[in-house]
Amino acid sequence: MMPLYISTRVNDALLLALTIAGLWGASASAAENPEAQAEPYIAGQHYAVIDIPVATAVQDAGAVEVVEVFSYMCIHCYTFDPLLSDWHKAQSDQVNFQRLPAVFSPAWQLLAQAYYTAESLGVVEEMHEPLFKAVHVDRLDLRDEDLMAGLFQRHAGIEADTFKKVFKAFSVRSRVMQSRAKSGSYGITGVPTMIVNGKYRIDGQSAGGTNEMLQVVDYLVAKELAAKDG
Repeated sequence: MMPLYISTRVNDALLLALTIAGLWGASASAAENPEAQAEPYIAGQHYAVIDIPVATAVQDAGAVEVVEVFSYMCIHCYTFDPLLSDWHKAQSDQVNFQRLPAVFSPAWQLLAQAYYTAESLGVVEEMHEPLFKAVHVDRLDLRDEDLMAGLFQRHAGIEADTFKKVFKAFSVRSRVMQSRAKSGSYGITGVPTMIVNGKYRIDGQSAGGTNEMLQVVDYLVAKELAAKDG
């Protein structure tokens, strides 16, 4: 019985020594090669890499562009908007945030036209929430131009004639067509979708929910800023 007991103790000691050595080696390897450590978010799983990067409108070489592709017709965009607004307020000057209205149908096109009308008149902040509420709370049919003109007058003080003139302007219609084309370049299939620096596309399904979308956005913004600093 004694030899068997000694042999067992020796084997246990060898096993312990090998385990410690293995753990030390793994730790040393990770320390020497930080890239070997797992990334919190993975391309193709939590976000998509856009095949052909889309040019950004950022003029500051040290900034990163973040775009929300949305529609006033989208209930998920409506519930996401307060979270996004808080996120936007917390960002530094290194993040250039923009909205891009999606155009998936004639009704969506009219609301994209309304967004660019508000932008042209300098009243996006006054009209953004009322347009969402008109669709999802008040259930208004905003295909009615007079009804939409009334919204602009009530919430932003824009006279109906002024609204209609800008709403039908060639410049506004051109912006809508550009929005449609850019959404296609991004590979948009649903909204809300976030785009980081024209390179990465994040939606609620891939990120795991709308709350998680902004966490992935933060990760990718940090990644892009680090690349600029490097």
